[in-house]
Amino acid sequence: MTSRPLLLASSSPYRKALLQRLGMPFVTASPDIDETPAVGESPHHLAIRLAQQKAQALAPSHPGHWIIGSDQVACLPDGTQLSKPGSHEQAVRQLSRSSGQTVSFLTGLALLDADTGALQTHCEPFQVHFRTLTHKEIEQYLERETPYDCAGSFKMEGLGIALFESLEGRDPNSLVGLPLIALIDLLRNWNLNPLLTD
Repeated sequence: MTSRPLLLASSSPYRKALLQRLGMPFVTASPDIDETPAVGESPHHLAIRLAQQKAQALAPSHPGHWIIGSDQVACLPDGTQLSKPGSHEQAVRQLSRSSGQTVSFLTGLALLDADTGALQTHCEPFQVHFRTLTHKEIEQYLERETPYDCAGSFKMEGLGIALFESLEGRDPNSLVGLPLIALIDLLRNWNLNPLLTD
């Protein structure tokens, strides 16, 4: 395939900073989709569906692009999904429930050719083993980083690392919201190699 300009279907500054690390030019745009899970939808399917819908939502307005969509779903061991908290109170509840637990993060990834409709998708799993946290530690953390726009109520790239005992997965970038190793795989499938671009 002939490579096309890249579009990141996200307004997230975290995803933008990650994609910049590959050294390839790209633009960003914010997709407008309904992120409500379907009844009985698995976290794996939800993550991929939302990533795909984000990319597809921008295809009509961005012909000639390869569009990158990504979305993340976090789950407690009992299957409860952790969304972006949006408030201090909800973040306290999420981190209290995550304390001492292993939380699964599933990051859906889609690469869409806006002209042909060709589509590749992937779901990147990552496990986060949380320390047993005191209420004071949770409050102090939230006061310092205010991660209310982050799934799971933490910022991996900041002080959030202090919440964890260990991490398990092939690509820690997926925790921030964009699995770069998987994205490079998809780009290489379409003959775009970040190591061989000018």
